This record gives sequence, C-alpha cells and structure tokens, in this order.
Amino acid sequence: MESDEELQPAEKAPINGEIREHGGKICIHYDGHWVRYYPAPSNTLSEKKALILSLQKRVFHHTEAGINSPGWRTEVARKYYEKEQDPARKRVNAAMLAGSLFNRATDIFASIVDLERKGLQVAEDNPLMKQCEACFMDALELGKQVKHFSGEEGVDELWGEPFKAFSMPPEKFYHSRFIKLAQTFASLDMIVDQMKSVFKDVDGFEAVLPMLDELRDAAKVEAETMRRDEVIFEIWPRYVVAKEALVSFKPCGLSRQADKIRYWEDGLRLLQMGANVIDYISGVRVPMPVTTRNFIDSCIRYQKSGSLDREFAIPSSCFEPPLTAPPS
Repeated sequence: MESDEELQPAEKAPINGEIREHGGKICIHYDGHWVRYYPAPSNTLSEKKALILSLQKRVFHHTEAGINSPGWRTEVARKYYEKEQDPARKRVNAAMLAGSLFNRATDIFASIVDLERKGLQVAEDNPLMKQCEACFMDALELGKQVKHFSGEEGVDELWGEPFKAFSMPPEKFYHSRFIKLAQTFASLDMIVDQMKSVFKDVDGFEAVLPMLDELRDAAKVEAETMRRDEVIFEIWPRYVVAKEALVSFKPCGLSRQADKIRYWEDGLRLLQMGANVIDYISGVRVPMPVTTRNFIDSCIRYQKSGSLDREFAIPSSCFEPPLTAPPS
C-alpha cells in the first residue's frame, strides 16, 4: 500500500506574478526567480512624486559625473548641445541636457503636486502635465547617450523608469520593476557561474568558490531590498563583507610558486573585475549586457590561455572603484 507521503501531489510550479512566502519572506515569482515583494503605493500624485524623486536620486547616483544639470538651465544646456560639432563632446552635452530635462520634469511634477495640496486640481491634459511628459520623453531619448559611472555602457532603463512612474499606475510600474529584478538575478547567475567554472580548475583558488556563492546571494538580496526597509541594516553589511572577502582573497601558496605568479595575478584581477561587475549590476538593478559580455569574454580568455590579454583588457575603471554606496 502506498504511504500518505507518496499520495501527496507534487508542489505546483509557480507562475509569473504569483505572490507567496519563499525563503522566509513574501516574494513574487518571475521567470524562475523569486523576488522580494513590496506592495505598490496608492495611485495619487503625492505618492508618484515620492517615487519619481527616489528614481531621480538613483539615476544620478549610477551615471557619469557632471550631468546633474538644474532644470532651470535646460535651454542653456540645449543651446550648447545643438551647437556642438565634435561627436564625443556632443555626447557629453546630450548627457547634460538629459539631466537637465529630467530635473525640469521633476520640478514641474513637484509643482503640480503642491497645487493639488492647495486644492487646485490639474487635469491630465493641462499644459503643465503635457510639458512634464515631454521633458521625461526627451530625457529618455537623450539618456541613451549617458554612460554608467564605470564608463562601460549606458543603462537605458534608468531613464525609462521615471517616465514609466509618471505615466503608469504604481501597481503596473512595480511589476515592471520585479521583472527587471528577475532579469538582474539571471545576469548575476550567469556571471557567478562563469567565474566558478573558471576558478574551480585554478590551483590555489579553491577557497574562492563558496565566496562567489555568498556574493551572489548577498547581491541578489541587496538588489531586491528597498532602502526604506529596516532589514537593509542586515543586508547591506552582509553584501559589503561578501565583496570585501572576494577582492582581498589571496591564493594558497602564492609565495612558494614563483612560476605561477603571473597566472595568479591575472586570476586575482579577474576576481576583482567580476566583483565590480556584480557591484554595478546589483546597484542599478537591471541587466548590463555589454559589461557582462565583456567580462565573460575575459573569463574565457583566462580559462583558455591562463592570462588576461592586455590588448583586450576591460578598462581600468573596472578594477578598483569604491563600493557602491546605498542610495539615501
């Protein structure tokens, strides 16, 4: 006779958008990944303002320096963008104009919320709302030319999210973020799995494998957690310590095997690069395909040749940047 345990039906596979407890927390499922779930704020202008302002901080925290131009300087920024002829300089002017347009959009939206608080309703077809929408859309288009602070690539989603937050109900916007987080988790898995594939065969690096698993897990939890959540005071230290452990790793027996010095030096550089790429991706909370592809190429070169070909090395900006500070 079959036991009661054998008669129990198999656990039903989760579907996208399913919300339930997983790993001791309430999560939402997308594409094989469970992401910490947060309920969306109410669909009011004041809640949208708070959301857009948090996204504003996030954009300038993760992008190149010097582009946080005030909204009131938009026309000046546009004038210099339009007259610049040098392509490289014009790209930077485009980034400065994108920043100014973004700031103008948030300034206008904040003013609309203030008017609402004073009892003055602003309709969706009001010229102020139209101007705010136009500024967000122009910033989104120009934002394609803005680079991540590492210099590796642009991160278009950072500029698209404020417009989504402006134009979508918060519930729909939050679900779009959960989907991006699931995609971020997939990128982190790809990077760590590639690193483990490389270092499992490198003598002296055996101890780095559990460190990579810990950094992967800590990075995912850090990426999915809102900074206003009290649990960040446990999660952020765990992530910082996990990354510091990896970048300070030293192979066993390095001083006793002079013939492997160059091989191990490049292995340590690859570890540093990987830790930084993980830091970039978990910080922006969206995939960075160009940066990921460049790093995977470096892993394959090291795995095949035992060295990092300097001709194809990732820019030095990837090697020793500071840890990404948690946004306020």
